[in-house]
Amino acid sequence: MSMKMVILGLLLERDMHPYEIKLVMKERTMDRMMKLQMGSLYYAVDKLVQERHIEAVEVIHSSDRPDKTIYRITDKGKALFEQLILQQIKKNDLVFHPLYTALAFSRHIDQSKVEKLLEERIRETEHQVNFAYQVYEEHIAIVPRSALHAMYGKYEHSLIELKWLKRLFADVSERKMSDIGTPLDL
Repeated sequence: MSMKMVILGLLLERDMHPYEIKLVMKERTMDRMMKLQMGSLYYAVDKLVQERHIEAVEVIHSSDRPDKTIYRITDKGKALFEQLILQQIKKNDLVFHPLYTALAFSRHIDQSKVEKLLEERIRETEHQVNFAYQVYEEHIAIVPRSALHAMYGKYEHSLIELKWLKRLFADVSERKMSDIGTPLDL
């Protein structure tokens, strides 16, 4: 996901300073949808300012803190935002799940080790499922439906991941990973 797109989208909601943008991104769990690094956020803000997609509207001075620059989106930024949204919707990237390649060869190692790691991963994924649903529920009254769809999508993807991991775990537990000619128990 484009950092510039997220910054512009949040500035469409209201004028903000970069740290506030970061807080909103974390509060909406966008850090689970994209790599969120403060350096890239500030770099993207600087680039958007240079390109006149956003502009400073206010600088808040404080004796005990660094100055805070509040930004707003420009008309040029709104046009870029629309372009970035349409590009992102059109994008259809392949999913490179870290387990896919390992699974293809996992039958060659100690299955009890695989089983143990899958148990841990299932517990983590159960937490992700619960957390994703909690985030969705907490935001129903405060974000537009477009954001709710993203949040609920994260929840549903986590559910599917959990179902897949449990089916995989069952096969590892029953030592079926080397079986050939039998379909999965779907």
